[in-house]
Amino acid sequence: MTQLSPARLRASVFYFFFANGLCSASWASRIPDIKFALSLSDAMLGTLLLAAPIGQLLFVPVAGQFVSHIGCRLTLRITFPLITLVIFLIGCASSIWPLAALLFLLGVISNLMFIAMNTQAVGVEMMYGRAIMSSFHGGWSIGGFTGAALGMLLRAHDIGPAPHFLIVAVLVAIGVFLNAHALIAHEAPRAEDRPPLFGKLNPALLSLGVIGFCGLAAEGTMFDWSGVYFKQIVQPSENLVLLGYAAFMTCMAIGRFAGDRLTQRYGYLKTLQASGLLIFTGLALSALMPNIYCATLGFMITGFGVSTVVPTLFSIAGRSGIANPSMAIATVSGLAFFGFLAAPPLIGYIAEATSMRISFFVIALLGLSISLLSSRASLVRETDK
Repeated sequence: MTQLSPARLRASVFYFFFANGLCSASWASRIPDIKFALSLSDAMLGTLLLAAPIGQLLFVPVAGQFVSHIGCRLTLRITFPLITLVIFLIGCASSIWPLAALLFLLGVISNLMFIAMNTQAVGVEMMYGRAIMSSFHGGWSIGGFTGAALGMLLRAHDIGPAPHFLIVAVLVAIGVFLNAHALIAHEAPRAEDRPPLFGKLNPALLSLGVIGFCGLAAEGTMFDWSGVYFKQIVQPSENLVLLGYAAFMTCMAIGRFAGDRLTQRYGYLKTLQASGLLIFTGLALSALMPNIYCATLGFMITGFGVSTVVPTLFSIAGRSGIANPSMAIATVSGLAFFGFLAAPPLIGYIAEATSMRISFFVIALLGLSISLLSSRASLVRETDK
């Protein structure tokens, strides 16, 4: 078999990140249509949307084991066809219970894909001998932009969710067919080397998970509440309501493509410390000075801040040598993505009790925590040596 070059492997893994972002954004872009089609109230929709993160979180203990057992290459070959099928069936769902079950499956499959993709990315990064993890997550951002733009285009032409998702499934399937062979074949660990399913979690990896929790709490806040914050607090004209979200997403994508050079030049510790300070500065500025100029600037700064947190942590975890890369990434991602799940409802509760500006400032403090916790995380310091 022909030996594939690191550049070819990198392009293939980049595609899988892109395709994952495309699938995620395609589904997200049609949530309003599905809500209308099933006559869901805001509360019913909110409860329904919890099915995906619940599926993701419940299977965190076994996801790393699964990927470790069958290998990340085979995991991607199985899960990408499955996720396109699930998304297509979501577009066809005609009642709430089948939709809830499909969203639960979406969460489970997405978690497996995420661990496998990042394990592949760690392998390619080690081939290059320098930081390139952030650029893969930049591919996810481009996929997200593409999915959102495609959703807007198809909605404008009155094309429903089911045919929309079928188009996405075909496009993703073609890309998977062309790239599935160009993946690293990680050797599965021997049975005696595999950690117990519910064994003791490594404190060093857990510390990375806590940092990731803070970073994804800020990211989840921006995903779910930036539009609401602009509409209710900044109060721009109707056509500028999504300006803050667009500014955040654009700067997050730019930051991910610039992040590898910054990590290579300044090291993992300084990159994480700077990221935390940027998140704190951006959200604090938006909370303290909520006019359209300062809020937009604040959201841009926040986008740059969150862009490198998760890629940096996964790179450190996968290269730590503490556990199989799949298991290490699963440990960190399980705790980190709980922040993505927990922060949006927390924002709502704090805003209800006080104000939305205060709730955003509370999340800003989590950004400051990233800087402080990174300084104390042993794996972060050791990776820089």
